[in-house]
Amino acid sequence: MNIGILIGRIGGVDGVALETEKWIDVLNKMGHKTFILSGQFEDRKLNSENERLAPSMSFFSAESIWEQRKAFHNPDGNKEKLLEHIETYASIIEEEINNWIKDYKIDIAISENASALPAHLSMGIAIKKTFEKNGIPIITHDHDFAWERGERYVSPYPEIMKIVDDVFPLRIKNSFHAVINLNGQRTLKERFDRDSIVVPNVMNFDIPYGVLTNHNKRLKSDLGFKENDILLAQVTRIVRRKGIEVAIKLVDKLNDPKVRLIVTGNANDDEGASYFEELTDLVVDLNLKNKVVCASHMINNMGLNKSDKVLYSLSDAYANANSCTYFSTYEGFGNAFVEAVLSKTPIFVNNYKPVYWPDIGSKGFKTVMLENNNLTDQAVKDMAEIIYNKKLNKEIAEYNFNLGKKYFSYETLETKLKKLLLIFEK
Repeated sequence: MNIGILIGRIGGVDGVALETEKWIDVLNKMGHKTFILSGQFEDRKLNSENERLAPSMSFFSAESIWEQRKAFHNPDGNKEKLLEHIETYASIIEEEINNWIKDYKIDIAISENASALPAHLSMGIAIKKTFEKNGIPIITHDHDFAWERGERYVSPYPEIMKIVDDVFPLRIKNSFHAVINLNGQRTLKERFDRDSIVVPNVMNFDIPYGVLTNHNKRLKSDLGFKENDILLAQVTRIVRRKGIEVAIKLVDKLNDPKVRLIVTGNANDDEGASYFEELTDLVVDLNLKNKVVCASHMINNMGLNKSDKVLYSLSDAYANANSCTYFSTYEGFGNAFVEAVLSKTPIFVNNYKPVYWPDIGSKGFKTVMLENNNLTDQAVKDMAEIIYNKKLNKEIAEYNFNLGKKYFSYETLETKLKKLLLIFEK
């Protein structure tokens, strides 16, 4: 089949983009042809044969930023102008999608969170109108929902809230949901009587990942560290829900001049840079200026910069890490957790509600787990034992790897995708 992927941005290190790449890999392996329509190709070359750029679908387009600001962040009372804007750009995107479907003869589409989270109102509306009219089957890969984001998608305008309620998540008759956790499955059923299949985040456990090489072993020195320094890796973007301040406090409590923390992601998604500034203040207050490094200028998903000069990939970061910190307060699933397991790196985690324990922790992974990010003396002691005891560190890493291969491999994803596609073949 010709399977079309609709996504706001692809190629970056956010969970939606990363997981979409894996779906594409497995769908291609299954013998399908995949085609992408995306608003942005981030750190990723565009292949014109099966990929198309639609700038109006980007979350960072002027149109999307403006409508988000006027609908949610800073409404100015000019409701009519806002609604006219949304209608206009929804029509533009609808035409773009229709042309793409026609050109690539799309048999079935997958909407990557664009029909779940109202981060781009015009795109969500366009997808609904398009597939409502043409009847082509569409799978909505739902990573998170508006109600899971607190007040983020609450507008003073009833008309905007009606759009949010009517469009997100998509509920047309020719659509079906793939959710990434049990809570999403339960909530969809309770709220909308919609069935879904839980498809966890996965990694390819058959390809070496996080392995030291002659190239990546230079990462420490390139970051200004010594060869015998101990690296803790926070492989996430810099956004408040990642709980990076807890990792910084852990470095302080360990009180070891050799322990360093690297944060691989950037602060592009930190609105107003307020969280980044708080972290900077904390590092200065704790006198950790040379022990905490933001390394996004050297590390990204593909290991490339804009000029295609090889730098370091996320795999390189894991290869150099003694352990990983992952103190998120909320995650739709937890890509970084599975990556750490794949790279055979022990991980310290917060029991982020409502996902971590039901979907991941209960399967038996060996971690040091915090509750409500309470960094107790006992937790620090347990983490220190894993950091400094090389034998224990390796045993935990191997155990978690084997468990991860059982639950979160490409084989798991292929099984789930076969079930999803069978729904539309009945």
